[in-house]
Order: sequence, then C-alpha cells, then structure tokens
Amino acid sequence: MVSWSAPHSHRTKPESPKAPAAATVQAPADSAAAQRIVVHQNVGDATDVRVTVGIPFPPSALHDVHQLRILDAAGNEVPSHVDVTLLWYARDRSIRAVRAQFQAQLVKGEGTYYFSTGKPRTREAPGWPYAQELVADSHGVRVAAALATLDPAWLCASLIAGPQTPATKGEAYANYVSTQFEWAKKLPVDDHTAWLFDRPTTLFKAYVRTGRFDYLQAADQSYHFYMKYIKRDGLPFSPFCGGGWTYGKEPCDVKYVYVEPILLALALTGDDSEHDALTVDKMVTLWQHGGWSGTPGPYTGPGERFTERLAGLGLLATINAYELTGDARYLGYARERVGWLYDHQRSNPDKLGDDGSWRNSWNLHEDDSWKPETDVRGSSPWMSENIIDGLWHTWLVTGDRRIPEMITAFGRYMERYGWIDVNTIVQGHEWRNPCSGDKGQIAWYWASSKATRSKLADIEDSDGWYSDSHNVELVMPVAAAYYFERDPQESEALKRRLDALASSYNTECAQIGDTLRRFNWNNRGSGVAMWLQQQPPGSGSTSPLAAHTSP
Repeated sequence: MVSWSAPHSHRTKPESPKAPAAATVQAPADSAAAQRIVVHQNVGDATDVRVTVGIPFPPSALHDVHQLRILDAAGNEVPSHVDVTLLWYARDRSIRAVRAQFQAQLVKGEGTYYFSTGKPRTREAPGWPYAQELVADSHGVRVAAALATLDPAWLCASLIAGPQTPATKGEAYANYVSTQFEWAKKLPVDDHTAWLFDRPTTLFKAYVRTGRFDYLQAADQSYHFYMKYIKRDGLPFSPFCGGGWTYGKEPCDVKYVYVEPILLALALTGDDSEHDALTVDKMVTLWQHGGWSGTPGPYTGPGERFTERLAGLGLLATINAYELTGDARYLGYARERVGWLYDHQRSNPDKLGDDGSWRNSWNLHEDDSWKPETDVRGSSPWMSENIIDGLWHTWLVTGDRRIPEMITAFGRYMERYGWIDVNTIVQGHEWRNPCSGDKGQIAWYWASSKATRSKLADIEDSDGWYSDSHNVELVMPVAAAYYFERDPQESEALKRRLDALASSYNTECAQIGDTLRRFNWNNRGSGVAMWLQQQPPGSGSTSPLAAHTSP
C-alpha cells in the first residue's frame, strides 16, 4: 500500500488527495512497502531539504535505535540521525517512536525513501534542533519546510493512536471525514471554539488511518497554532492558570487543554519544539486543579455540578501525559479519575439506583441553579462519549478490569434509555436533520432512566434539535460496548444499533459545517470504531491488547 499525497509547491489551500497509485515501485530488499517514507514539500520550493520524520513502532518491535537505517528508493543507506522520542512505558519500555533526520532530494515536490530495521546504521549524520526547520507559512504559523508521510498500514499497526484499521477505498466513514474536511481544513483563526474537542488530534488520527498528506499538513499547522497559545508562565491554578490555552482569552478553561496532540506530533513528525516537561506538567496540574471549573473529585451529591465532557477530557489529558513522559504521578491521577467514574456509575449518591450512566443534574449541567423539585436527573449521551474515549485509552495503558464493565454498562444504558425510537417521532417534533433520512438514528439530547418521555421531549424541543449531528461519535461507545459485551442478547442489540448507525455517514450530513467544532467532536475518537466492529463480540474481555501494568 502506498501513501495518499496531494500536489503542492507552496503552503496554500491543499487540493483533493490523489487516488493511491498502483504498487509499481519495488521496495528495497531490506525494507518493505509499508516502511515507505514520502517526503513532501510543505513551504517554499527547495529541491534539497532537511527533513525530520517521526516513525512509531508497536510494542517490542524495536529495542535498539542503532538498528534503524534510512534508505533511498534504490536501497542505498542515506546518512541520518535517529533519536528515541517515546517509549512503551506501560509495557516493556521498548521504543515506541523515533525521530529520523536526513537530507532529502525532491522531484516535483516529493521524494521517496524507506526505513529499515535489523541491521546497524553505518552512515551517521549530525542532527539539528527541530525548531531550525520551522518557517512561517501564509498564516504566519511556523511549520516545517518539509513533512514526511508513512503508510497507513504501518501507522495503524504501530498502535500510536491505539488499534486502528487503515481506511479502505469507498469506506463510508472515511468518505464522511473527507467530505467534512472540505470545510474543516481551513485554519480556524476567527473562532476559538473551533478548537474544542481537540482539532490537532482529530486531524492526526485522520492521517493515521489514511496516510493522506493534506490531513498531516493540516494537523501539523493546527498543532503549531494551538501550542503557540499555551500559557508557559504562571502557577497552574486559577487565577494564574499556567498551562492553559490563551487564544480565546480563557486560560482557566481546562476543556481547551489537551496533551494528546503533543504525543502524536512527537510520534508522527518528530516535533519536540513546542513542549517541555514543565509545560506538560503545568497542563496536567491545571487539570488537577480544574481551572475555573473547580477542583475535580468524586461525585458526592445530587446537587454537585458534573459534566461528562470535563470528566472525559480530564482523564484523557492525564493518561496521555503518562504515555508521553512515563511519569507515574500522571498514571496515578488517571487511575484516581477512573475510580471516581466507577463509583459514580455504580453507586450514584442520588440514591435512585444505578442504570449505567453517570447520572447528574440537568439544571447544573446547563449552568442553572439547582432546583431539586424540578430537576431532571439524567446524562448527556454525546458528552458521555468523552468518558468512554478516556476509559478506552486508559484501559489500553492499564488493563484496569473495571473499565470493560463500565463501558458495557453504558452501552446497555444507551440501548434502554439513550436512543429515541424513530417510530415515535411526530410532526413538529422531528428533531433530526432531514439529511439523516427516515430511519436516521438520534439519541436524546438529555437521556434519563427516571424522567418521563414528556420531560425529555421538552428538553429536546428546547435544546436538542438536530442532536443527530452527534451520531458519528456515538458509534464509538456502541462499538466499544460490543467489543467487551459477553451476553449474546446484549451483543445482538448492539450489533443492530451499529448497523442502524451506519446511515450516519451520509455525506450530505457531512457537508454541514456551520459549527466548526463539529469536525472535532465527530471524529477525535471515532476512527477506532472501524477496528472495534471488526472484532468478535466480547473479545475484549480476553484481549492481550491492554498493557496490564503497574507504575
């Protein structure tokens, strides 16, 4: 398989990707087709460029960085400098990613190279600070003059974004993402909310499944823009909020603070220019203090404010920080957060029973004052996807046995209480976007096992119109529950739901770009659903995929 690529000579609006070419070029004898590196001109028009490429590896595949060489298309070793950037901290401390630097020659904006393992490197070259490669693009964002893409088969197998499967030709979800990218690819410099739910990570993950250069180009540009506005000074708590994101003039709003794009940029481009240990620690510590949202902790009472978004994104930030640094403190923070969610789900302090959700207050969820006599106890299905995404990543690192139980409980909750029966939708309360079609699925904007349908419909009428825009990301929690669910009847119900949700990849719906952050909320965690659905139901309960590690 060869990488997707886009024609380019300057840093301009990326064109549509070229279709994959037939595999006419034979890989060198010491390499393989999946180990192909395509160097792309990113800014300027030089034909002889310095390039840094990030190369991720699956666990136990590489233990000695000196056993990696860069080859040209004819199989000749190219002088290179290679450093280790990430380790598999949660496993055997084998090499997770390296940064390879070499001089590349480009023809019509591209150059083909390969990496090879198993023989010692014999042609060393001096390395250089990544920042030396950076030049300003048309937006004034400093990016590398050249970027290198890898084959999606290698990227997916590396597990750098967790288990993934390469996008296949005609895949409905890949077409959905590609259609959305037409309106999402322009760097959003006028709307800070377009960065909510982590735009750089969303783009990096789209690149992992496809190898498309235009996705990597947009991810890299977005990453540099995002990190430019991380607050490096000040204490990491309110009102100083060191580690916060300043672009929207809300540095204490932790829901804009993400560590995952640092991990992915380092692994996929070799870029270490935008972070250091102190910056990462401030970002994590700000999450631990909660910024303006208040110090996070266990859910102790029905009058306590809770949002699934903050709970999920906070867990993601802490577990990603452990994967990035190996600092056991961050692993401890993540485990603590899992414990809060576990207790909340199985022993809700409102004493109304346990239904599989993280039930909380509708009033407080919407930043209103708490009125227990009129409150609607329930949860947000689509925001709960953030929790499932965080739990999934944490399970991959820790193998925490509570997590499959939590994910299947939420899947069962959704089947019982989360989805609106499309046969009950009546005129005046259609709620779905017409692009979804007559059988398009829709989850309640606010779901509940305790409230009447009338109360939920009132909320849907006031806040939930077109909440089917969240169907795409909700495939991930359903697919994760299917992966862990061992009850045959429950598995069948989840499979039927997955089949019904396939209609959500309608490209007519994908063309709706009036809310720019939709690209992020739909796709940051959704790619893994393609892999999950290919696994036998319940197979996650015996999977060796998780690390099962201790600090």
